[in-house]
Amino acid sequence: MNKNTNKVANFFTWLIVLALTASCLLPLVNMVAISFSDSASAAANQVGLIPVHFNLSSYRMILEDHQFWLSFGISIERVVLGTLINLVLIVLMAYPLSKNKRDFHARNIYMNLIIFAMLFNGGMIPSFIVIKSLGLMDTIWALVLPGAVPIFNVILMMNFFKGLPNALEEAAIMDGASKMTVLLKIYLPLSLPGLATVSLFAIVGHWNDYFSGLLYMNRAANYPLQTYIQQLNIDITKVTDASQLHALTSISNKTLNAAKIVVSTVPLLLIYPFLQKYFVTGMTIGSVKE
Repeated sequence: MNKNTNKVANFFTWLIVLALTASCLLPLVNMVAISFSDSASAAANQVGLIPVHFNLSSYRMILEDHQFWLSFGISIERVVLGTLINLVLIVLMAYPLSKNKRDFHARNIYMNLIIFAMLFNGGMIPSFIVIKSLGLMDTIWALVLPGAVPIFNVILMMNFFKGLPNALEEAAIMDGASKMTVLLKIYLPLSLPGLATVSLFAIVGHWNDYFSGLLYMNRAANYPLQTYIQQLNIDITKVTDASQLHALTSISNKTLNAAKIVVSTVPLLLIYPFLQKYFVTGMTIGSVKE
């Protein structure tokens, strides 16, 4: 009886998992199909999971634009620079906060401050005024510095550090190692799952953010990729000759928007498999807040 009950439970569990997986994958497959279809089929809602009247015009319009590659380079620069800054500041803040009050007397004060900062912020207008006052408008620093210390990631990494055995640090200090040596030679090598988790959060956050580009960039030439593709639309009033008009007949904003989503998702899909093996472990170990 128990065996049969377990089989039935497993069957319904797998059924629910497959249904949830399909609910996530099918809209993405439909979006890819729309991006490879012509404008008439997409407008008539004839596209399901397979492209109708296969068409590459939307991708050609995006990829042949010089601004696309310029914005792509800006986004790559932002992700690399922003992630490095995030990781350095997260580690340097999380390590002392992982100690008890006896080792770090002001720990509770700093914890209260960062919790407050996580729940409340100055808002968009004060942030804009600060960036403008510092002369950072239209620079890469305006995209990476406002989110340089993600508080949630600090707490995640802090709890990861707290899960490491104290005996390792005590033994290293008895051998003459400094706190920085302990952090660099012991804690960081043992913290790859946690570092991979916060790195993935940072990469996704920097890559997907388009609003910062709208807020802090005055010139389109400085737009990151997400801001560029969010602003990209078909404007028939800018068509100057018959060949351009003919090329635009197979494109609509619906197919173009679908191509935008696909293009902006591909880099993350390429990165995720390399970090996925650490991701679950990092989330599990560092997920409990104090």
